[in-house]
Amino acid sequence: MTTIVQVPEELSARVPAEQRGPGRARDDVRLLVSRGTRVTHHAFRELPGLLRAGDLLVVNTSPTLAAAVDGRIGDAPVVVHFSTRGDDGHWAVELREPDGRGTTRARAGTRAGTEVRLPEGVRLVVEEPVGGPEPVGGHPLGGHPVGRYRERLWWGRVEGGAVLELLRGHGRPIRYSYTTRDQPLSAYQTLFSLPSPDGAGSAEMPSAGRPFTERVVAELVRGGVGFARITLHTGVASAEAHEPPYPEWFTVPEASARAIGAAAAGGGRVIAVGTTAVRAVESAVGADGAVRACQGWTDLVVTPERGVRVVDGLLTGLHEPEASHLLMLRAVAGRAAVDRAYEEALRGLYLWHEFGDVHLLLGEETPR
Repeated sequence: MTTIVQVPEELSARVPAEQRGPGRARDDVRLLVSRGTRVTHHAFRELPGLLRAGDLLVVNTSPTLAAAVDGRIGDAPVVVHFSTRGDDGHWAVELREPDGRGTTRARAGTRAGTEVRLPEGVRLVVEEPVGGPEPVGGHPLGGHPVGRYRERLWWGRVEGGAVLELLRGHGRPIRYSYTTRDQPLSAYQTLFSLPSPDGAGSAEMPSAGRPFTERVVAELVRGGVGFARITLHTGVASAEAHEPPYPEWFTVPEASARAIGAAAAGGGRVIAVGTTAVRAVESAVGADGAVRACQGWTDLVVTPERGVRVVDGLLTGLHEPEASHLLMLRAVAGRAAVDRAYEEALRGLYLWHEFGDVHLLLGEETPR
């Protein structure tokens, strides 16, 4: 098997699929399908023919926020990535610096007490690293210390304005260096995105749902495939260090818990659309193996050692070789299947990242 050391630069999806040529749409991406170590190649629009009546797709409804805001520390420009709002009103943030190409790079030297001037007279005061000393009154994420993020993510308080209003007025979607240009926020919303009652959302798009269009969904429904909604608000990913996710807020509604149970009982497959959907559903599994309605912070990291208890398949993007998400893929399908699929993805020149192609991991059986 080929070991992926680095994704070739030319395989980065630089713009959304609908911008790659006249008449293109979001569902004009490719679909790699793994059934064990057997790999086949498809267009995403063929998805309805690859699933069967009784299957259930679990989708994330979290909307994407315009989470990047320009600011200044003294005379130096910085970009603040607002990641996660804690229970006490503090925000987990990442401070980055402009790289001169319209994107950002990691910033060194952030320390407690750093003040960032933001638009409209708003100030961000950095207080302590995420996973640092326990603040008085308990940790904003419900007592889940995550020490590995000390160099990157910091808790901060915002003074002089409300963060969500600041994002609406002055924010833009987080963008990484492999993309060609800034995109409107609408390019980062999926068909399943729904406004949250409290205005919360994801710092980065739950991108596995991006290729779905109304026509693909309609064909799936006509074929007897069901949909169940969950919400998980994603935090800022680590562009450089590929850390595992830290605690994130999720909700599994009662109707979705029932649908998941019914699909499993009826012989259908529970297929998560995105690693976020896996994390939410697997966080809602009780000791008896049943999914129940719940919400709260999840610090679950799905690994091959932990395994999956409910999810039978996964539709996801193609991940960097160092990404912790690959551990989840191996938990769902096994290392041999994932290695084989990525070998084929490289050979077939599939496109990586949030605007790229997608990968469906299923069991060995052949769908009807």
